Amino acid sequence: MRYKLFGRSGLRVSEVNLGTMNFGNGQWGIEAAKGHAIMQAFADAGGTFLDTASIYADGEGERIVGDFIASDRDHFVLATKYALSNGDDLMTTGSSRRTMVQSVEHSLKRLKTDRIDLFYVHMWDFTTPIDELMRGFDDLVSSGKIVYAACSNLPAWEVSRANMLADLRGWVPFIGMQVEYSLVKRTPERDLLPMAAELDLGVVAWSPLANGALASSKGGLRDVHREMQGNDRIDAIAGKVRQIAQEIGVPPSQVALAGLRQLDPSKRVLPIIGASSVEQLQANLGFLDLTLDDHHVAQLDEVSG
Repeated sequence: MRYKLFGRSGLRVSEVNLGTMNFGNGQWGIEAAKGHAIMQAFADAGGTFLDTASIYADGEGERIVGDFIASDRDHFVLATKYALSNGDDLMTTGSSRRTMVQSVEHSLKRLKTDRIDLFYVHMWDFTTPIDELMRGFDDLVSSGKIVYAACSNLPAWEVSRANMLADLRGWVPFIGMQVEYSLVKRTPERDLLPMAAELDLGVVAWSPLANGALASSKGGLRDVHREMQGNDRIDAIAGKVRQIAQEIGVPPSQVALAGLRQLDPSKRVLPIIGASSVEQLQANLGFLDLTLDDHHVAQLDEVSG
């Protein structure tokens, strides 16, 4: 494991971000003890960057993370998000300053901490004025409840507008962003990644294994992939990943993650890796020691471009 500065900041993070969306007994599902074992294995491998959100398992995900880090809070870079809701209550969702303040207070209690290192707006609602959003983040930093601000799933034009406004008014800017990025979803290369390089933003990739489609050693995809994307294209990409994995003798997940890292034009993307077991996490982390040959990278580029 190596460490990088995250965007235009002095924040040091591990080059892999552990995702905890499946922590909790809700929809996604693994129990607290198993989640703690996965986080311990991540820490043993040198990982320090933990990612959660208020929405995960209705807050149970944050509670599991909070229980684990309580004994050594300062060792970890803790990231969480706000603005989405599992329910249909209009008053608990959206990107408004009111929702931001409500959410951060609930997250601090669940995480058993006095501050959040990296606080994301999970999804912009296309309604809240951008100056309200950025002033809200600035006040949270001033109050000491969060240390840095970031965004997830925002269009490039809105991120650049937000940071220009923050710079002009002396407010806290976004130091990074999360984007969906994988061999299946390379669209961030058109605008988001060039913008990140120009503005010196850290980038975290969610679903770098395309929701598991690029991790399987077998053919076939989950129904969700067939509903969301053209399955012929995904089948072709996943098939090429499996072929290369067989040729070099590693799990497909390592090929998909190493290939994405080598194709990343910004050279700044940190993947979020989730796992349902310690063994799966350790297998996925093997990509850190893998460098694909140029001809394999070219094959992945051709099939996924």
